[in-house]
Amino acid sequence: MTQETTDASTPDRILDVAETLVQTRGFNGFSYAHIAAALGITKASLHYHFRGKAELGEALVARYSVRFAEALDDIDRSQPDAREKLTSYAELYSGVLRAERMCLCGMLAAEYETLPAPMGAAIVRFFDANSAWLTGVLIAGLEEGTLAFDGDPADGAQTILAGLEGAMLVARPYHDPARFDAAASQLLASFVSPVASQARAAQRL
Repeated sequence: MTQETTDASTPDRILDVAETLVQTRGFNGFSYAHIAAALGITKASLHYHFRGKAELGEALVARYSVRFAEALDDIDRSQPDAREKLTSYAELYSGVLRAERMCLCGMLAAEYETLPAPMGAAIVRFFDANSAWLTGVLIAGLEEGTLAFDGDPADGAQTILAGLEGAMLVARPYHDPARFDAAASQLLASFVSPVASQARAAQRL
């Protein structure tokens, strides 16, 4: 018999299992019974930490959003220019796909109409935050000369975000992350300044 624990780590363990389930099955594809079985605890213990599945879902999106924001901060600190920032951003998605998972909020967006309203609002905030970050990167890229594109940077940000989320979905049934990488590479290349591309090619020679 597995000893049931109620220490401070239990909520995180619950969220870890639930996150994996959402990223592989979707929010409507699992129940508290799946989590309880995976952790060897009772459903009553789950309800002690998360009153219902709606509250669990809100906590999942909140934690995922914080971690994603931290990843974006890391990119800002570590990458020298906008072009490299976009490449690193796409690699966040590629890494998730290589782990045989999907973007948590991308999976939830597919189920948006069936989710509790607070979860839906949190998903929108996640995408808004990503769009805002991408918009800032695109504006910086124009100013520094590493990026070149027509139209509003906000529209470009939406194009990148939608393109990467969509590329994940298309690559998933093939179990082939290379399909995503190829699509992401072509997408980001359309935003790179020709002058910057030529300079980069010259550096490789």
